[in-house]
This record gives sequence, structure tokens and C-alpha cells, in this order.
Amino acid sequence: MGAATEREFGLSVIGQIAVTVKDVEEATRFYRDVLGVRFLFEAPGLSFFDCNGVRLMVTHAEDAEFDHPGSLLYFRVDDVPAAYAVLKARGVTFRDEPHVVHRAENYDLWMCFFADPAGNPLAIMAEKGR
Repeated sequence: MGAATEREFGLSVIGQIAVTVKDVEEATRFYRDVLGVRFLFEAPGLSFFDCNGVRLMVTHAEDAEFDHPGSLLYFRVDDVPAAYAVLKARGVTFRDEPHVVHRAENYDLWMCFFADPAGNPLAIMAEKGR
């Protein structure tokens, strides 16, 4: 990599996100059957899902330093109240109701928060035009 290329280099595309859980089988059922995330494949102690081109890996923590809930994952949906109703009917416990978190000039940003069975924080979000 030349000097000019090094200055221009920057990370921008996420290829995979790892979510650590205590029970991979339970988490696999939750992400696949409850949330409806497209299941790709599994290996011992691992499950992989497709989130519109970003791979989600559900796994046990390999070291104690990684044995904690992960970063907040925001799933983009077309309609937060409609997605909320479907997921709630499937047994998801939300920590709040669908609500607007930001009003921009030409859209409202809707969100609603919940967690997977391992306590990893999750959200659904949508930008609705005005």
C-alpha cells in the first residue's frame, strides 16, 4: 500500500458481527424463529445468520473478557409499530413502546428496544418520511 493509498484507506463495510450468548441453541431459535433473521448455517457452538449482507455470528464467549452482552444491534424495518406487534406476538418482551427518537426535516426516526435471551440489547428502527 503506497503513502497516498494509506492516507485514503478507511474501514467502512462490516462483514460480520459476533454476539456472545450462554446458550447457542436457545439464541439460534430466538434469532431464526422469533425474530425471523435468515439462518445461514451452524457449526459446533456457532450459528450464522444473514442480515442483508452482514453476517451475524451467535457464539459462546471463548474468553472471560468477551463473556458479556454485546453492542446494541439495530435492525432496520419498514414500520416499527407493525414489527413491534409481530415480535410481541412471538413472545418478545420490549423495554419500551415504539416511539420517535428524532425528528429530522424530512423524516421521523422510530425505535423500540428489547433484548435476546442472553441479555444482548437489540432494537428495531425505521426512518419514516413526513
